[in-house]
Amino acid sequence: MAHGRAAPSCERSVDVGRDVPVTGGRAPSTGRTAMAVWTCAVVAYFVGVTHRTALGVAGVEAIDRFDLSATGLAALSVTQLAVYAGMQIPAGRLLDRFGPRAVITAGSLVMAAGQLVLSLADTVPWALAARVLIGAGDAGLFISAIRLVSEWFPARRVPVMVQITGLIGQSGQLASAIPVAWLLHAQGWGATFGALAAAGVVASVVAFVGIRSSGTVAPAAPTKFVPAVRLAVKPAGTRLGFWSHFVTPFSANVVSLLWGVPFFITAQGRSRAEASLLLTILTLTAMGAGPLVGRFTARHPLRRSWAVLTSCVVTLAAWVLLLVPSTPQPLWVLVVFVIAVGAGGPVSLVGMDFARTSTPAASLGTATGFVNTGGFISTIGAVLAVGVVLQLASPAGATTYSLDAYRLAFSSLLVPWVIGVVGVLHNRRLTRAHLLTQGTVVPPVRDVLERRRRR
Repeated sequence: MAHGRAAPSCERSVDVGRDVPVTGGRAPSTGRTAMAVWTCAVVAYFVGVTHRTALGVAGVEAIDRFDLSATGLAALSVTQLAVYAGMQIPAGRLLDRFGPRAVITAGSLVMAAGQLVLSLADTVPWALAARVLIGAGDAGLFISAIRLVSEWFPARRVPVMVQITGLIGQSGQLASAIPVAWLLHAQGWGATFGALAAAGVVASVVAFVGIRSSGTVAPAAPTKFVPAVRLAVKPAGTRLGFWSHFVTPFSANVVSLLWGVPFFITAQGRSRAEASLLLTILTLTAMGAGPLVGRFTARHPLRRSWAVLTSCVVTLAAWVLLLVPSTPQPLWVLVVFVIAVGAGGPVSLVGMDFARTSTPAASLGTATGFVNTGGFISTIGAVLAVGVVLQLASPAGATTYSLDAYRLAFSSLLVPWVIGVVGVLHNRRLTRAHLLTQGTVVPPVRDVLERRRRR
């Protein structure tokens, strides 16, 4: 890695410093080829996010179709997320070895197969098998897309382009909240998930035809799995990226992937249209916040962890606002809540930037996969914890749950929040200690502000 050797020059060039030195962005091309390759990857990622979040708008239908309890419904989501998280590092190794085109093409086809199985499933085992396929296919899409960004765009543009990639991809949640929800209620379960399967096939074709490597990063040599992973996750900055990704997105994921619609409808007394509107606002907030986070990351790389910690505080305040009152909340309070938690999604991508600037290019896929496990480990635990507490706090056999039960269940999210904040603070200290040995000093904020005042 390239490191600044003198603190004064680093401080002159970057007002507020950086948590790890900025490297990456290995190809300076921003021409038509770069945009075409990136567009094909984003199309596949958009379809993948639609696959991933479609069950979130079909939770009520899934309960009826498969005769599920709260724990059973959570198990469908957790199965997909667990496979996704478990496949991140293997998918990263495949990415380093075979490149983004192969990983995105194959992943899109596997997700399409999963949706086809789900469209035909009428028993829980088949539904679980479908979710396994969806999680496995999804695992390599995003990390491949941002690998392409690092290959095809210059370093100064990478943080913003990563956020735009996430923004466009996450708009796949809008496809779930609006057209998929409409199709589900107009045409039924089989037609809806069959259409999603067809969309996955189209995405696979687009990826195969349109994606290619820039040629600036050589494929990783076929080395043993465990040593390669250890090398990729060794830098303290990469571990800081893991905890940054762990702590920021799980609140939004709990709402958008599973529990938001049932909570808004059954506990807050909102209509299905209002519940869809709230999910749409959450997604639009994430889309709007993404470029702002990317711009901050690019301009102030020594303060990237501040964006993470600020998001943690805002998210905690939003849950307190929602859960302390014991009565259903006005719509405006729910809107404020989804805006606050929705902004945490793009902040999680700061973790990817830590990986990019801390890892050699040949191991970047593995490191990015490791970082990406963070948010999905926390999401798995959070989704499952909410389901378990809901069931324990409700009468036996209940399929709808009271506001008090939801208040207790959502309070369990404090556990991953605390774990994540501690992880960020600890690894930030280790990262800055490592930087100090390399000659890069992170100046205190008060010194930066005083210097600006003098200017």
